Amino acid sequence: MEEAGRGYGLLKVLVARGQNLAVRDFSSSDPYVIVRAADTTAKTKVINSCLNPVWNEEMTFYMKEPVGVIKFEVFDWDRFKYDDKMGHAFLDLQPVAAATKLRRALRLTAGETKLRKVAPDADNCMFSDSFVTYANGEVALDAWLRLRDVESGELFITVKWIESEDTK
Repeated sequence: MEEAGRGYGLLKVLVARGQNLAVRDFSSSDPYVIVRAADTTAKTKVINSCLNPVWNEEMTFYMKEPVGVIKFEVFDWDRFKYDDKMGHAFLDLQPVAAATKLRRALRLTAGETKLRKVAPDADNCMFSDSFVTYANGEVALDAWLRLRDVESGELFITVKWIESEDTK
C-alpha cells in the first residue's frame, strides 16, 4: 500500500451488503468479499449461514488519483476444503475521477451536489443508474453491482474519494 502523503488521496470502499447470493453449502453459504484496488487487497469478515449478508466494512486505499478498476470477488468460506467462488464484479473509477475534476472546476467546498450520472455499461457491473455526488468533502458513488459467473447475487457498495489538502 502506498504511503499517504503529498498529492495522494484516499479511496474508501464500503462493502455494505449482499443480496440473493448463491448457495454453496447444503442450504446456505458463509460469504466474504475480497476487494482489489490500487495493487492492494482487502477482505471482509465471513458472515456465517447467510445469503443476504450485511458487512458494512470500509476499506481504505491510498492513491494519487481515483483511476483504474475496483474488483470484488465473493467466496463461500469452507473449513476443510478450498473456498467456493460465489461470483465477481468490477467498477471502473473513471466516473469518480471525472466527477472529482468537475468538483475542482466548480470549486465546490460545501453542500451536496450531484456531479454525474453513471449508467450500467461494459465498464462496470452496475444494474441500475446511480449518481456520483459531492458532500462533506467527499466525492461518492453508491452502486448495486450484479455478480458475474454465478447464478445469482448482488453487492451494494459505496466508493468515496477524498482528496488530500494539497491537491484540492
